[in-house]
Amino acid sequence: MMFDMSGVSSTGRLQSVDNRTLLRSHGRVERHHGWSRGVKVLTPWRSHQELTRRTFLAAIGAATLSPLAWSKAEKVKLGVCTSDLAGAPKYGFDYIEPAAADIAGMSEDQFRQYADQVLSSPIRCEAFNSFIRRPELVVVGNEVPRRALSDYMHACLARCRKLGASLMVWGSAGSRKVPDDFSRQRARQQIAEFLQMAGDIARRYEIVIAIEPLRRQESNILNTGAETLEMVRMVKHPNVRMILDYFHLREENEDPRIVETAQHEIVHLHFANPQGRVWPHDLSEDAHYESFFRYLKNVGYTGRISIEGRGSFDADAARSLAFFHQALA
Repeated sequence: MMFDMSGVSSTGRLQSVDNRTLLRSHGRVERHHGWSRGVKVLTPWRSHQELTRRTFLAAIGAATLSPLAWSKAEKVKLGVCTSDLAGAPKYGFDYIEPAAADIAGMSEDQFRQYADQVLSSPIRCEAFNSFIRRPELVVVGNEVPRRALSDYMHACLARCRKLGASLMVWGSAGSRKVPDDFSRQRARQQIAEFLQMAGDIARRYEIVIAIEPLRRQESNILNTGAETLEMVRMVKHPNVRMILDYFHLREENEDPRIVETAQHEIVHLHFANPQGRVWPHDLSEDAHYESFFRYLKNVGYTGRISIEGRGSFDADAARSLAFFHQALA
């Protein structure tokens, strides 16, 4: 389900990409609609959604719907952090965001089978998270295995690209953990060096690496959007940008104005109701929803939003889609 928010210029905003991705001079990515290899062009209303459309509209019947918003519904794309290729299109989501580490860990036969499923689906894996999980692949410390990191990233990104990826989220707290008594300044420099290498490799596969700020309970560096923005500017690589995760933003009590401050670097969003880290249902759930979405609309955000939280398609999809429609209207 895609929602237009203002009709602003499309220049410099990240949307889903295909093999004709263009990296603009300012480093953002713009989509040329359609998939290569004859896969059907994405349109606002796909035929496979018609059966679920009635269910979805019934679920949001109480909401105030703007006909103009529906007529322009072709901007913000909604997905779910999952590998479930059945549930997402059934309920009208535009893409899925699986764990890259799971894809990288598949045998050749397993990957071939999953790729066949993806390519026969009406949606693609446009984004990935959990970039690095292997405990030996660390980017900070006295011994950083640069060759092993490079080999892993080439293999992982190549597979993800085949599944439709244009964006790779790098949260991966374990890979960037700063050891005790290790220089914080040196840690930042090592992260920047890793991101330079990751950006160079990602560019070969037409993928953008997006740094994810994580709350302090999960990571001991890059905890806020402001800190992450500073890293993006330090790296200065066209294929290295950042995301915001609403759950982590609220856990860190960060001012949602970071959406405005970092608007030229934010290429993706994760979202969950911070009360329980579950799928969002209603704008009244959190007092800061309104200001967050107001900033998104003010800056003309037209990238993707992935739900990342506890929930299920059957129990939560209709209400979550209604939530985003109302929030972005």
